[in-house]
Amino acid sequence: MSGVWPWLAVAALGAYHGIDPSMGWLFAVALGLQEKRSSRVVWALAPIALGHLVSIGVVVAIVASLQTTVAVEWLRPAGALALILFGVFRFLRPRAHPRWVAMRVNFGELALWSFLMASAHGAGLMLFPILLGMNPASAGPHAHHMAAMAHGASAAQAVAVVILHTSAMVAVMGAIALVVYERVGLAILRSAWINLDIIWSGALVAAGVLSFAI
Repeated sequence: MSGVWPWLAVAALGAYHGIDPSMGWLFAVALGLQEKRSSRVVWALAPIALGHLVSIGVVVAIVASLQTTVAVEWLRPAGALALILFGVFRFLRPRAHPRWVAMRVNFGELALWSFLMASAHGAGLMLFPILLGMNPASAGPHAHHMAAMAHGASAAQAVAVVILHTSAMVAVMGAIALVVYERVGLAILRSAWINLDIIWSGALVAAGVLSFAI
């Protein structure tokens, strides 16, 4: 995997997370409605983004470190299996995610909630196949001698992946939150609800299967 496609995939996954109400825009709208201020909706985006970024960053850092110590022929099937198992778990336990006890939260509490929510949904795990595709060493045995030269670029790529993914999520999430708060209202969820948990679980399993096939 090379060129612009991995970056488009990273941005698309971020946009998907922005669409998913359980990742934060519903929380942001609820905070705005509670205090009757659109500024509160915008305020909520910062801690939500921070928590999501840290959750994604942890996974990216783990994958990047494993690439330097574990052969890709072992790392890829292990990650693919983890994706499939986690997707099956999400199918079986779709409600297995953190629940907050109150709507009055400060910056740190909302960031922690976002971190836990993103982690529980396996948000960073979905980036695993993309990260391996970006690894120069995954191109085959002839590329191993280039791996040491690529450590700087790989670190830069990892940081760029985290930033791009989170930026796409926040852009979509912010747009949806403000439109719902200002124009649509939460009543739309009663007639236009889509079970995104099921879609996400299927996407996790599909990504795992594709990782085996690559």
